[in-house]
Amino acid sequence: MNRAKHQSEKTELRRNIIKQRQSLSEQEWQEKSQAICTNIYNSKLFDRAKTVLAYFSFRQEPDLSYLFSDNTKIWGFPRCVDKSLIWHIWTPQNQLITGKYGIREPHPNLPIISPHQVDLILVPCVACDYQSYRLGYGGGYYDRLLSSPDWESIPTIGIVFDFAYLPQLPIENWDQKLTTVCTEIGLKS
Repeated sequence: MNRAKHQSEKTELRRNIIKQRQSLSEQEWQEKSQAICTNIYNSKLFDRAKTVLAYFSFRQEPDLSYLFSDNTKIWGFPRCVDKSLIWHIWTPQNQLITGKYGIREPHPNLPIISPHQVDLILVPCVACDYQSYRLGYGGGYYDRLLSSPDWESIPTIGIVFDFAYLPQLPIENWDQKLTTVCTEIGLKS
C-alpha cells in the first residue's frame, strides 16, 4: 500500500476515534479511566517499576492522574522541545505549564530524567492494535523516542479505551511496537 493511502487512512481513523473519545460523558470517561488505572496498578510491569514516565490527559485521553499520588514511584512527564520529548521528574506539588500543543507539561526547571533511570513508559495513543502497534497524533514524537537505542529496551504500555483497541492499524516501517496495551477491560498481550 502506498504511503499517501496509509496517511489518509491514519488521518481518518485518528479523527473518528478522537470524536468517539470526546463523545464520552464525563462520568463514563472517569469510570473507564479509573478502570485503566486499576489495571495498570495491578500489572507486574507497574509493580516492578520505580521510575514511570506518563502523560497528562489531552483531548479526553484516558486520565492516569489517579496513579500520580502513588509516591512509591518517581514520575516523569514530557515536554515537547523541537522534535523531541524531554522528560522531567514531577510531583503533584509542582506547577504545570501549557506547552506548544496546548498540553500540560512540567516546568523546564524541574530535574530531567535520563533513559537509564526509567523502568516503564505509559504511552498515550489514539488507538492500538492487537499486534501492539499504536496510532498517535502524527507528530512522530514517541516513534522517534522508542526507536532510539537509549530508549528501545524500556517496557511500554499503550493506553487506550477498549473501543480504540483494534484488530489492525495501517503501519509504516518507522512505527514502533509497544510491549503491551492497557484498556479498561485489562492488559492485552
